[in-house]
Amino acid sequence: MKCKVDKSRLSGKISCPPNKSYTHRAVFLASLAGGKSTVRNALLSRDTLATINACRIFGSKITADGSTLTIEGTGSVNPTSPEIDASNSGTTIRIASAIASLADSKITLTGDASLKKRPMQPLLDALSKMGARCTSNGGTPPLTVTGRIPGGTTSIPGSVSSQFISALFIAAPMTEKGITLEIEGVMVSKPYLDATVATMKKFGVSVDAVIPYKKYIIPRQDYIPTDFTVPADFSSMALLLSAAVLVGDNMEIAAPIGDLPQGDREMITHLERMGVKVSIGDTVKVTVPQKLAGGRFDLANTPDLLPPLAILTLKSSSPIEIYNVKHARFKETDRIAILARELAKIGVDVKEKEDGLVLGPPVSTTGAELDSADDHRLFMAFCIAGMFVGDCTVTDSESVDVSYPEFISEMKRTGAKITVKS
Repeated sequence: MKCKVDKSRLSGKISCPPNKSYTHRAVFLASLAGGKSTVRNALLSRDTLATINACRIFGSKITADGSTLTIEGTGSVNPTSPEIDASNSGTTIRIASAIASLADSKITLTGDASLKKRPMQPLLDALSKMGARCTSNGGTPPLTVTGRIPGGTTSIPGSVSSQFISALFIAAPMTEKGITLEIEGVMVSKPYLDATVATMKKFGVSVDAVIPYKKYIIPRQDYIPTDFTVPADFSSMALLLSAAVLVGDNMEIAAPIGDLPQGDREMITHLERMGVKVSIGDTVKVTVPQKLAGGRFDLANTPDLLPPLAILTLKSSSPIEIYNVKHARFKETDRIAILARELAKIGVDVKEKEDGLVLGPPVSTTGAELDSADDHRLFMAFCIAGMFVGDCTVTDSESVDVSYPEFISEMKRTGAKITVKS
């Protein structure tokens, strides 16, 4: 489906959704713990429902009461089905692949057309070094994993996705020997690994960082059932902040932030560099100058900030350069290429680079049809851009089910002129 988006002004309070990354991690860890855990303020979206389904197949019992999940884990991996469908979720298939290596059987993991294009080989190679038997479709799903791995020493490149490393961390305590992991090269998206370690600690498991982001030891341990509250999602918050900057009119964002690490909190620092005043109290508010300053932004650790930062060029007085984010090409889509192609349609002066974008402020803007390529974060970013430019159509509105199912209704409630068309 498509959305027609016209010039809009947003006002009032909007609630930031729960964090998708922490929901994934908490559900997986609660399912690996022996006993009953509670996960509160869980995000129930297409991606996290895929994780819930995977964990049920691994043997846990999961019930939902609103956004509160009760999860009864068995402390082991006993698959009830030989196949897991991860839908569109890269986090689900990567963590589930590592957990599948703990079972004494072959598990097939697959997903939708987008997921079948996403790289998996580095993780499969790391599991193979510890004795797993893995097959794939040229390094992408569908794939099979046959365990059980005993653990031991393995290595993995850090340049493609931190999800591979998080997957190995999560499986490590349940192996007989534990895992010693060496990360080759420069690791990207470090804060997501910090989030994994922080969640593992909440579930009673410690990680020894011999050399941070280079070498870790995770010995044999048991996950302990716990009561875990998911914080607000700064990846979604970044998009809401970009909306507040571009089209907000006394807009407030309600967000229980909590004390868990989130790399995408850097969006606040980036906005302040551009001249935006951000105040954080019971709600988050912004005070915006007539024109934003441009600047250079290193997104090596925060690739999900690429779409919300890129659209801010619509209100900047000088170019915005985004770099060190080549791994954004391996997300649900090639986000660098699509942002370059689509933002040029509405008047942005775009230079695409291998690891990012240079975005010049438009002399004038024009409405256009923007193809989000069924990517939830691009859809939301293009809708916000459309509210600023006017007379835009954005494709694939159903993609928001991945991370922010209420996005369209929340935008409309606060003043967005969005019409969904079949």
